[in-house]
Amino acid sequence: MLARQLDVLRALTSHLLIVSRDGQSHQDTGVTEVPDAVADVGPLGGIYTALTEARTSRVLVVACDMPFLSPPLLDALVAAVAGADVAVPRNDRGQHPLCACYQTHVAGQLRACIETGVLAVRAAIAPLAVREIGPDALLSLDANGRALWNVNTPEDYARACAVADGAPRLA
Repeated sequence: MLARQLDVLRALTSHLLIVSRDGQSHQDTGVTEVPDAVADVGPLGGIYTALTEARTSRVLVVACDMPFLSPPLLDALVAAVAGADVAVPRNDRGQHPLCACYQTHVAGQLRACIETGVLAVRAAIAPLAVREIGPDALLSLDANGRALWNVNTPEDYARACAVADGAPRLA
């Protein structure tokens, strides 16, 4: 999955960064890897780290378990963050802030959330200026509806492999 993600992301930018617990997990990728700046606070800590380590003013954040990233969706997120703090896709399951574009200037607000124990990413971004890419727009950016799939279980993995091997889309 990581190799597939990196192929998509390398086509968009040369500024890639992997944030992980120890900063040592993916040395064979050729991508700079850094450890979480704040240990054991979950995805919000990873986003915070990415924002503080970034060399750009906008940071495209993607979770490591999303095998079907859509380049048109990622491009749309980067474009949509202009004039907002965060651009995030939203489908029938809600916002997907682990596939979103963040302005680096929100790092301080995310750090404040971490320090006060607000660790849910959706809760942390709620007070920010969030621009959503809603379900209708998602259809034009991800016609097969797979870009926001994530793989958390063996069943999810089997479903993703079946689709990747050309099987029909599974609901």
